[in-house]
Amino acid sequence: MSTVFKNRLTKQIIFYLCILIIWQAVVILKIWPEYIFPSPLKVFQAVLKGFGDFSFVFAILISIKRILIGYGISILIGGALGVLMYKFRTLDETIGSLILGIQTLPSICWLPLALIWFGLNERAIIFVVIMGALFSITMAVDAGFKSIPLIYMQAGRNMGAYSITLLRKVMLPASFPALLLGFKQGWSFAWRSLMAGELLFVSLGLGYLLMVGRELNDMAQVIAVMLVISAISIVIDKLVFGRMEQLVKNRWGYRRKN
Repeated sequence: MSTVFKNRLTKQIIFYLCILIIWQAVVILKIWPEYIFPSPLKVFQAVLKGFGDFSFVFAILISIKRILIGYGISILIGGALGVLMYKFRTLDETIGSLILGIQTLPSICWLPLALIWFGLNERAIIFVVIMGALFSITMAVDAGFKSIPLIYMQAGRNMGAYSITLLRKVMLPASFPALLLGFKQGWSFAWRSLMAGELLFVSLGLGYLLMVGRELNDMAQVIAVMLVISAISIVIDKLVFGRMEQLVKNRWGYRRKN
């Protein structure tokens, strides 16, 4: 285990211990009733109960399935739109301006349309996830390709790279840092969209468990589900986006201060 990793792990342990201490201190001071602001122990017990009866496990699997489908479709459509906007100036000046305005809409705004178009079913939630992530991915792909230095394109063409070869050998590697940032942002937007959709009607996902906790006035379950969602996000960030970012740093020689 490297010294840098040990130092980072030590800092994180101390940081989270401080949060737990402050949390418990607030509970002891009884600023809020414990049914509104539960203790760390009660939240931990709620986490154990959720995994013990497999309600958290089933909810995680359902939510992960939805977000993977919605996010995957967003990447396909958003990537294609971004390439077309980069390739054709007319599309950039028309569709690009529309997307720039639409992407500021909160994802919850798409839910009424989804319910009318698809009804109370799985497709409505996936539609909200798609619309939540689609436009940020589109703008990231367009901006990433536009950020490629012209000399890279000229060098690629001079070496005989055209069309698909130019895209694969020059454009994607050169724009990858910007694309990765857009995909990471799209993933976070997809999560928010998913929770918005699952919160508003029975859907058996993590958002549904949040809603059940609120209706039962069980704040321990609400906070437990929030912690599970945060933990999933951290795992995805470390295992997927974190590794991709490390590849970018190694490829381009970026270094971060310890």
